[in-house]
Amino acid sequence: MSTCRESEALRFEAVVAILDRYERDPSRLIPILQAVQEEYRYLPEEILTYVAVSLDLSPAKVYGVATFYGHFSLEAKGKYVIKVCDGTACHVKGSTGLVEALRAELGLEGKKKTTDDLLFTLETVSCLGACGLAPVMTVNDEVHGLATPAAALGIVRSIREKEASDGRN
Repeated sequence: MSTCRESEALRFEAVVAILDRYERDPSRLIPILQAVQEEYRYLPEEILTYVAVSLDLSPAKVYGVATFYGHFSLEAKGKYVIKVCDGTACHVKGSTGLVEALRAELGLEGKKKTTDDLLFTLETVSCLGACGLAPVMTVNDEVHGLATPAAALGIVRSIREKEASDGRN
């Protein structure tokens, strides 16, 4: 039977390994935060504080770095991060329709970006660098060009089916 303390210790085990891999060198804060985010899919507040103490840095400095760079997230992200480009070419070719269809399918209202089950995060970005494929979206690192709302919904439904079948195995 696992206790809350054991669970918390396991949560910090990964960050300890990351800090050790970077020799607890404060000058390597950015790669440390990148590795932490890769492990947890975001930068939890208690982990940022732990990193600060471990590197003998102020929590404000670590938080400042984490909030300065757009790559870092202080909010939990889903297993599948969907990015829809809303640059000029994509916008003109209908990226707004993609976002609306995906938000409805995922049940995301208001400013909410991540589904309650932490399976999906939907983000709108300024450019994905694939204007010739407009409108374009990515799911994690997989590019989907000339996307339509129907195709986007098909991708989400396919991922849900795969996840459901993996859960049954």
